[in-house]
Amino acid sequence: MALDGPAERRDEPQSAMGNGNGVAPPPPSRSAGRPPGAAAYTDQRLRLNPNLEHNPQDYSDVRGEYAPAVYSALERHLPPSLLDSNRETKLQLMREVLGHYWPQGERNKVQRHKEYRQKILHQYKPLHKDLYKMRPSSFFLPTFLEAIRTNTEEGFKSIMTEPVPGVYSFAMLQPSFCEMLLQEVENFEKWVHATKFKIIRPNTMNKYGAVLDDFGLEVMLTQFMEQFIAPMSTVFYPEVGGGTLDTHHAFVVEYGKDRDVELGFHVDDSEVTLNVCLGKHFSGGELYFRGIRCDTHVNSETQHEEMYDYIHVPGRAVLHRGRHRHGARPTSSGLRINLLLWCRSSVFREMKKYQKDFSGWCAECKREKRERQIHAVKATKLVNCHLCKTVYYMLLLTPCSILIRFFI
Repeated sequence: MALDGPAERRDEPQSAMGNGNGVAPPPPSRSAGRPPGAAAYTDQRLRLNPNLEHNPQDYSDVRGEYAPAVYSALERHLPPSLLDSNRETKLQLMREVLGHYWPQGERNKVQRHKEYRQKILHQYKPLHKDLYKMRPSSFFLPTFLEAIRTNTEEGFKSIMTEPVPGVYSFAMLQPSFCEMLLQEVENFEKWVHATKFKIIRPNTMNKYGAVLDDFGLEVMLTQFMEQFIAPMSTVFYPEVGGGTLDTHHAFVVEYGKDRDVELGFHVDDSEVTLNVCLGKHFSGGELYFRGIRCDTHVNSETQHEEMYDYIHVPGRAVLHRGRHRHGARPTSSGLRINLLLWCRSSVFREMKKYQKDFSGWCAECKREKRERQIHAVKATKLVNCHLCKTVYYMLLLTPCSILIRFFI
């Protein structure tokens, strides 16, 4: 089955890159400036799997190149002997690890983007201040909140449909929240136009829309991810870092007349993607899915059973892996605006660098692995068959007297 075209990678613009950090082995020992109690760290490596029973300290007051959530997530990977160290010791060590991992060029990009955000926050006046603090009962439908409260696979699936493996759809947002967010985005766009402020668009494939994190919604959306997306992704997407989400990129996209019309075949720069239609009135714009692939197989053939078209409904969410290939058909009339939350795992991104087999989630890797196993079984059977035939002919050609002596 042919693809809808080569899959692109829908990344956020380079100047907007931030907090895409992985976990690296500790750098060489540097005793100068090291806080007391840190000496033991030089002989230990970070844990591969996080200590989920450990409760990280609060880093919300920490300012710098990295979001507080990065430190909280990384603390769970520290060696056991350091988990009880004081906050400053752990913070210094984590900064050292992250600084070793992240090139200076990336740091400069993030610093420029930080300054860009500060300019916006200093000048832009929010329209709905209630949007900037997490208010679950005002934001989410009661059915969704109850499913999150149960925090079980059965509870989540009770409100979901799964039309194709790995794609989940469910009613999520209150109409009032959708309307407020639409008004806030419209207000931000008016401010951009009035001040002639040059903004960074959401990603490399969308020319319209806005990055919500850039004008003050980052803290609320971090809670959105940690409290309401991570519980589900831990259950449904553990093999792609669903249980270790620590950063996000949140934005709205706009489709219709004088906006983007469609979105080409692509994969997201995320481990888990949440896509929620906010409105308004529109027709067309269906989201089409074409199977999950790793980087090697991103443009491989689509199987018939992988094909699925999703019709957007305001307030209803669709959750999928970032590597689930998809695109958006043309919005034929009206205006469609969607909220997207790209959720990322630093740990998964680091570990992925050292892997070659992604058969745990890539459908094409899984198919190739299955074919190798079938060939191996056939080869084993063939060898056994040849061995049986060899023994049979040896018995036919061997004199009876020798056989009698052999068996006696």
